[in-house]
Amino acid sequence: MSVQAQHVEGEYDLIVIGAGPAGMAAATEARRHGLSVVLLDEQETVGGQIYRSITRTDAQRREILGPDYEHGASLAEAFAVSGAEHRPGSSVWQVTRERMVHVLRGGRTEALLGRRIVLATGAMERPFPIPGWTLPGVMTAGAAQILLKGAGVAPAQPVVLAGCGPLLYLLAWQYLRAGVPIKAILDTTTPADQRRALRHVASALAGWRDVRKGLGLLRTLRAHQVPHYKGVTKLVVHGEGQAERVTFEANGQAQSLATGLVLLHQGVVPNTQITWSLRAGHEWDEAQLCWRPLRDGWGELDVAGIYIAGDGAAIGGARAAALQGRLAGLGAACAAGRLDAAARDAQAVPLRRELQGFLHIRPFLDSLYRPKDENRIPADDVIVCRCEEVTAGTLREHVALGCTGPNQAKSFNRCGMGPCQGRQCGLTVTEVIAEARDVSPAEVGYYRIRAPIKPLTLAELAQGG
Repeated sequence: MSVQAQHVEGEYDLIVIGAGPAGMAAATEARRHGLSVVLLDEQETVGGQIYRSITRTDAQRREILGPDYEHGASLAEAFAVSGAEHRPGSSVWQVTRERMVHVLRGGRTEALLGRRIVLATGAMERPFPIPGWTLPGVMTAGAAQILLKGAGVAPAQPVVLAGCGPLLYLLAWQYLRAGVPIKAILDTTTPADQRRALRHVASALAGWRDVRKGLGLLRTLRAHQVPHYKGVTKLVVHGEGQAERVTFEANGQAQSLATGLVLLHQGVVPNTQITWSLRAGHEWDEAQLCWRPLRDGWGELDVAGIYIAGDGAAIGGARAAALQGRLAGLGAACAAGRLDAAARDAQAVPLRRELQGFLHIRPFLDSLYRPKDENRIPADDVIVCRCEEVTAGTLREHVALGCTGPNQAKSFNRCGMGPCQGRQCGLTVTEVIAEARDVSPAEVGYYRIRAPIKPLTLAELAQGG
């Protein structure tokens, strides 16, 4: 759909996509310099996933979720008085290189034109394709946390949390505060991971607040005598039509736990669907085992006038995302002529200094919680693409027949052509093909993402201008 052919329902100096910490901060900073700004987000309130429902959460739930969640309130309050327009319930289904943003809202489509755009699309959970991961009763830890934040919904039955990464322990801590019984934590982190992470201990100590917070979470788990299995391998969820049991090995011994609810997590990765659809440059991040878009010091992509901030660019956490949002807002304001480069650079100095303070710990975390090959690159009988029910074995068979990358996989077996458009399988498909071909993921590449990025009907499309 060309820019010329589409009726434009609004023009702005800056369109911000995503109302998490990066999006709120970018919009607020841009308004501070006089830009006309609209913030688009699918949710009805600001906050994104990390601060979901922050403006509506009661005091009891805030107490359960802890001080990190509470920090989102100040960002939301600053945005509320900034003068930026907020369009909740907006599902962005296309962004063009000409900075036209196509939105589905209230059952009809509309198009907005931005002189500049900030993408603040955040992160999504890394796929965790193990045997049984598609059974009812198996969820991601992030999805469970969304239910807790957004609706105060928590499990009534004992839960097993499996995988690695800070979110696993944070959710366990929040569940304990909410009175949720935790049957066990199955931690895939090994002594080898700990030794590898020690190389980055000096930089981790520079981020001592995060270290202290992590140690506090672990102390709480020990105080509640939560069973904590370490160095877990060979994770399998069993059940007939529903999760009933999880088996694994720990300390060289086979283990089995009866459970109807398993929460999986092995970190988050940037949500790059829009940047791929823009044909922006990307690189494979070997430290975080994911793709990240190329950007300059202000977050601008190699697509003129389009910026990215927060975890959608590289995983750094909520506090870092807010600072990156402010930097993108400064960059957009300078490009719009609202302040000169010298003023922009001067205002950025304390932001960059503070940002580095939050990023010091990343090399340590990336090393310590590096997802295991067996949990990223599954065995032949494990489903990779949930939408089309394609197994890793089928994918490997097609590589042997000449399938060289994710886009060819679509033709061979429809991998990535379901409703999620590769969100759930994209990284796994890249790594399975790379392993089968004995090449790097960078050589294999990723899906060619096309609009509509989010599902919409022909009737909804016809309702547009």
